[in-house]
Amino acid sequence: MSDKLYHECHDVISQGKAILEDLQQWGFESIIPLPDEKTASIAVHPQQDAVTSHNSGTLIELEARLSGCSLCPLSDQRKNIVFGAGKPQARLVLVGEAPGHEEDETGVPFVGEAGKLLEKILIAMHLSREEVYICNVIKCHPPGNRDPHPDEIAVCEQFLQQQLALIQPELIITLGRFATQTLLKTTEPIGKLRGQWFEYEGIPLMPTFHPAYLLRNPAGKKPVWHDMQQVMQRLSQK
Repeated sequence: MSDKLYHECHDVISQGKAILEDLQQWGFESIIPLPDEKTASIAVHPQQDAVTSHNSGTLIELEARLSGCSLCPLSDQRKNIVFGAGKPQARLVLVGEAPGHEEDETGVPFVGEAGKLLEKILIAMHLSREEVYICNVIKCHPPGNRDPHPDEIAVCEQFLQQQLALIQPELIITLGRFATQTLLKTTEPIGKLRGQWFEYEGIPLMPTFHPAYLLRNPAGKKPVWHDMQQVMQRLSQK
């Protein structure tokens, strides 16, 4: 076995061990397999599928229209617009709040520590980043990782609405308070909303805690896993 192959195998085993340790902390007992689905590897750049997808042109055109956007002051300091990434015809869309520093640098959503945790959750669900679509309510990084302002959400929400209309997913997961309150048009706290099914434009929607919250509050992992089990169950029935 070559040194390169040895190190690659070692990395895969280490990643699997870390995922299992997290699942034990979440109260994991079993995984509900999705019918006829195979777990794909994590994409280096999750938007690769967009090149060959039937609907990719519409999403690409929307992203092109968003290029150079200056509709709000966030455009003054951003490095990259973080449009979204994943499968254009995904059954499942995950919606977060706003890009962080790492996302602003790369232009890809959820690539920081919160993104790594989200990938672990997806793997536990027998999914990969290639099979879902991931985006945010706000497409530009708020300075200092501050919360998005209401006027910024009001301006940028139209692009999220268009993304969801183009993808037409079977299910939506909202990650955290801002994404949940924006799509459900509510001011209820995420603690009261998570774990329950709602609807957005006729699409079942499951609110849950944001991965960044879980990094600060590990006790939240177990209820999030409960939420994800409900999502897996709903996907297995479709």
